[in-house]
Amino acid sequence: MTQVRRPPWQAFLAVLAVAAVVASQLFTGSTGRAAQNEQSQAAVGPNVVRVAEFVAECEFSHRRPDDPIIFPGLPGASHSHSFFGSTVTDAYTNLSDLLASDSTCDPAIDLSSYWVPTLFVNNQPVEPQSATFYYLGEGVNDQTIARTQALPQGLKIVAGNATATSPVGTIARWSCLHAGHVNPSQNFVNCPAGTALESYLDFPQCWNGRDLDSPDHKSHMAYPVGGTCPSTHPVAVPKLRQVLRYPVNGDPSGFRLASGPGYTMHGDFFNAWPTAEMERRVRDCIRPIIKCGANGSPS
Repeated sequence: MTQVRRPPWQAFLAVLAVAAVVASQLFTGSTGRAAQNEQSQAAVGPNVVRVAEFVAECEFSHRRPDDPIIFPGLPGASHSHSFFGSTVTDAYTNLSDLLASDSTCDPAIDLSSYWVPTLFVNNQPVEPQSATFYYLGEGVNDQTIARTQALPQGLKIVAGNATATSPVGTIARWSCLHAGHVNPSQNFVNCPAGTALESYLDFPQCWNGRDLDSPDHKSHMAYPVGGTCPSTHPVAVPKLRQVLRYPVNGDPSGFRLASGPGYTMHGDFFNAWPTAEMERRVRDCIRPIIKCGANGSPS
């Protein structure tokens, strides 16, 4: 059969056509991926803050010499505690009580109970003007943040040392709001007029994956080591940071906690977040490293 030969200009046009098809496919694939990236960024907004965080802002609820974690069922057995969140917490409180209670927190769906030793100034109780409980993906590497799990409902966590006899080893810190030149301390600090006394306390964020409490109320939790959770406590959960601001300043010689000096500051947490809401916040805020507000959405 006689082969029909195309003129050179037709062969050239054929090559151009093939090249155009290939280029079109490449361009379509590239723009498709770009569109997917843009959609992904749009889903969280272009101005999100890349900090793994959501918060609960809680007002003071009540004061009692009770502690349902350390002294369950023993009213009056503890030093005075100031309670935030659930409005019903006492020595007998269990998870069902919390889930049926009201809350002083924003968001109000956080029915958890938070409590700290009461601060006394010249022997008069003083409550915080604000109490913020941050849930953070902090102190661990990105791989650990990516596998962070929701705090299980009913989990009890204690941080700090109520029986400390010196500042050595304490993790609590005191500072002054709007006075950055005052160095943080493990004990009370002298805050200038016009500022407020602040307390910071970080809770452990590694869970053993089994127990909601332990006999010493601490060994089921651990702090991270080397940017990740130890093999004994392999489940990473959000780190709770307790930040209290008290409307006091000046000479701290008249300050004391119900538990003793400033370095005995401690905090107790009894988790009663709705399971789905806690899981949503971990999924949308902690794992993707996005700063969220009290509503669990990017702030």
